[in-house]
Order: sequence, then C-alpha cells, then structure tokens
Amino acid sequence: MKSTVPSTKDILQHLKIEALNEMQLAAIEAVDKNHHVVLLSATGSGKTLAFLFPLLQTFNASGKTTQALIITPSRELALQIEKVFRQMGTPFKVTCCYGGHLRETEENNLLEPPALLVGTPGRIADHIRRGNITTGTIHTLVLDEFDKSLEAGFHEEMAFIISALPAVQKRVLTSATEAVEIPSFVGLTDPVRLNFLPQTVRAPEKLEIKKVASPVNDKIDTLFRLLCFIGNRSVIVFCNHRDAVERVSGLLKEKGITNVFYHGAMEQRDRDSALSKFRNGSVNVLVTTDLAARGLDIPNIRFIIHYHLPHTEDSYVHRNGRTARMEASGTVVVMVAPDETLPEYIDAEAEMLSLPATSTLPEKPKWVTLFIGAGKKDKVNKIDIVGFLSKKGEFKKDDIGLIEVKDFFSFVAVRKNRLAAALPLIQKEKIKNKKVKIEIAK
Repeated sequence: MKSTVPSTKDILQHLKIEALNEMQLAAIEAVDKNHHVVLLSATGSGKTLAFLFPLLQTFNASGKTTQALIITPSRELALQIEKVFRQMGTPFKVTCCYGGHLRETEENNLLEPPALLVGTPGRIADHIRRGNITTGTIHTLVLDEFDKSLEAGFHEEMAFIISALPAVQKRVLTSATEAVEIPSFVGLTDPVRLNFLPQTVRAPEKLEIKKVASPVNDKIDTLFRLLCFIGNRSVIVFCNHRDAVERVSGLLKEKGITNVFYHGAMEQRDRDSALSKFRNGSVNVLVTTDLAARGLDIPNIRFIIHYHLPHTEDSYVHRNGRTARMEASGTVVVMVAPDETLPEYIDAEAEMLSLPATSTLPEKPKWVTLFIGAGKKDKVNKIDIVGFLSKKGEFKKDDIGLIEVKDFFSFVAVRKNRLAAALPLIQKEKIKNKKVKIEIAK
C-alpha cells in the first residue's frame, strides 16, 4: 500500500481532470476552515469532489480506523462516490454499504475498518446496530443529497446514525435544492452556506426544450414514433410509477425498440445490468422512474423524454439535469396528452415537434453485453477480462467496449457481430483458474 497521499495535481491526473471549478474550490476552502457547511449546487456540477478533497486532508495516514462517513439516498450514488474515491489513487481504504446484496460481504469488508465509509441510511444503521462499525472514531459526516434522503423517508435511520456518532467534528450537507428545512437531529450550528444554484430556474442555453402532442391519452404510440424520429441516440424516458416503467418498456420491445428499464424495486444485479447496458451502448433507451434523475454518472445522454409530466418543478429540473452536462448539448421533450395542461414551470412557448407520418425503426446497437460471473472478490480486474477475451475468445482490442467489474460479477460490452463465433470459445474456459458463468446479460 502506498504510504503517502498523492498531491492535488496527481489526483486530478488520476481523475483525468485539468482543474477544479469555482464551486469546488470554494467548498474545499469552506470545509477546511469551518466545522459545519451546507453546499447547494446543481446536479452534475461536481459536488462529489467538493467534499472528497477536503475530507482527504483530515485523514490520519497511520490510523486504522473509520474516520469519515458519507450517507447517500441511493445505492447508485454511494457506488459512484466509492468509484471516484478509488480513482483518486489515495492509500486509504473505502467501503460501500447498501441494501440489495449480501450483508455478510460488507461485514467481511468491515473487519478491517475503512478510513472512508459510504452507504445508504438503512444499511449503515443496520451495521451500527450489529456492532459492525466502530463509530467513536468518525470525525467527519457528509450527507450527500440530504434532501433526497429526507424525501425518501429516511428520517428515523438518519437520526439514529447521527446519534451514534459521538466524535463528529465536521458536518457537510450537499443538495441541488434550496427549499429544504434541515432537521435539528443533523446537529448543525451556524453553518456556512455556499449557494451555487442558479438564481432562476431556467434551461441552460445548450438545453433545448421541445413538446410533442399525443392525440390520445395513452402516449405509447406517440413515444414509439418519437423514438423512431430520434434514431439511435442515447435517450432516457421518465415515467412517474414503477408499473408504468415496466409497461412502457415492454410495449416498446414489442414494437422493436431495444431498451432497458430501471426502478427501485429491482434486484441489485438487475439494476447493475440495466445501467451497464445503457452506459456501454448495448441499448440506447432507458425507461425509468425519478430514481435515475439524480446520482447516476452516465455521460453523453442526448435526449430526455418526459413520458409523464413531472409532479414537481424540482423533479422536472433534476430529470433535465441528466443531459446537457458539462459542455455537451441536450434536448428535452415533454409529451402532452389531450387531457393534460402544462404546469407553469414548463415553457408553454416551447417548439411543438411534428413527427413524420411513417416511422422507421432505429438502427440496432452494434454492441451486446456479456455477464461474467467473477468480480473484484475473485481478484478479477479489467485487464484480466481483456486478456481472457483476447486470448480465449479471439476478440480484437476494438471488439471490446466498456467493462464494469462489480464485487462478484462483471459486465463487458463486445461487438455483436463477433459474439456468435466467440461465445462457444469462452463459455467453457476459466478465468484466473476458475470456471465461471459467461452469458449474454439478461
């Protein structure tokens, strides 16, 4: 293990970032100089680094105890923070705890206390109750997207966790929403507030807002025509309910639109599979609830479609925040049925798209996702997978796309036109001298 903490310059190189932005620099200074900080900044603006950098400076390199805790409202956000921290290349151990997979796995990880613990309220509270976490050494608490945790009804778990942290000196809260009351159990005293939210809620110039009229209240046929019109671009379709997500996804598949669905009631492996396929280009359409409106790190999303009108302005803003991130452009399409009226926060003057009378199915993705039943806990990494596919499956470098290695399994995108010949070659082979399940990801 490395004995020294890398410099800021080295960390930025590891992250492939040229420089920190204005918000991040201000937050780093505020957290360094103050005990309690509330950071308000838009989704996608880089809040994760804004609290990870100053947190790193508080760590004792010789300590073998848990020194900081980050609580997030969703598994995906927790995993994203863990991933960023690992990419920073520090000598400190990080462990991520969340529901939806074996608690015993996390208990084994916690036997050697991590310097940084990241997790969701329910699972963190469970570990504390079981005595798996030594809370007396935690000096920094970060509540990331704390307003979302409150919306999700985690008051009781969060209150319990915070009450079990006797040594906390620094408290950092982040949010992309201003109008949220901070409960007294959080324990903030005269916090420094940094507000980097836009003064008015409006679409950025690089974000186009369009409307599409559905001639009937059931919008599925109009959505099909819209997706055909868009072509094979990266699209997120937002619905208001889990049942609607699965219905819309199923009907689109029947019509020939390759897609995946994603919502909070799915098993963790199924959620991981859906997001991996969407990230790596095996599918271009993700049908989802507002669960995907925050915390997901998926670049280059070109279109956001509001299949259902969002319930609140906050929901509308965060859905739209999935596209037109950083320097990219994006288009938001609001679908309107005959019995619906646009809420005030959606521009009534937005251009009405006219869809062609005939529809041609988009070109199918050129990639397909393989499931490999081995991961980090099996000492398997991306290099191992590339070597295995190249040697045993006779894949060329350009035939292998994005690889995601989880604890016990991995996903890898490969060229669809190479799969039929390669699959029989690799299904009976071993990775790291271990026979593993290899199949097309479900």
